[in-house]
Amino acid sequence: MDDELRALTERLRKEAAQDPGSSGPSGATRFERLRSTDDLDELAEVLTAPQQPLWARELAAFRLGCAGERRAFESLVLLLNHRDPERCASAAQALARLGDPRTARAAAALATNELRVAYALHPVRLLTALRAPESAPALITALKRRLSSPHDPYWRIALACVEGLGALADKRAVAVLDAARTHPRLAAAAVAALARIGER
Repeated sequence: MDDELRALTERLRKEAAQDPGSSGPSGATRFERLRSTDDLDELAEVLTAPQQPLWARELAAFRLGCAGERRAFESLVLLLNHRDPERCASAAQALARLGDPRTARAAAALATNELRVAYALHPVRLLTALRAPESAPALITALKRRLSSPHDPYWRIALACVEGLGALADKRAVAVLDAARTHPRLAAAAVAALARIGER
């Protein structure tokens, strides 16, 4: 977690440095305040106050999520579905630590939303980490959709589903993993997943 926090901190520090501020402190000054404060109410206010820069919302949501503060939930779910993979990854890390019972349901909805399939990788990985009742059914659904076309461009998401189902070792995944063995990019992972389930 230290490495992940360090990477997020450096990325957001650079973004904040480019934010001159409007009528208040500079971005760099605000960044240092949000990074160092222990006041959860101050962080939560960033999530609801108008006209807050994205870097500030992300930093506040990440810190609140890692502290188990459920006021971060909605903001983290929005970031989990962001077009920027780095924001998705940091949101997934915070959501995994948040411990909110709504997280698995939200991640499952994002992982199986075909309109947002390009951004499904981190929701899929989060579902694997959560090991929630929603995890295996959502990954099975997402993988079936990726296997429905021989030229589906989202094979990395399919691979994450295969690896996730192997980690979950849920026997309900056997049929779809059998189907995945015929896909050249998924075959090795599917065989390994089936072995973890005890079916090969």
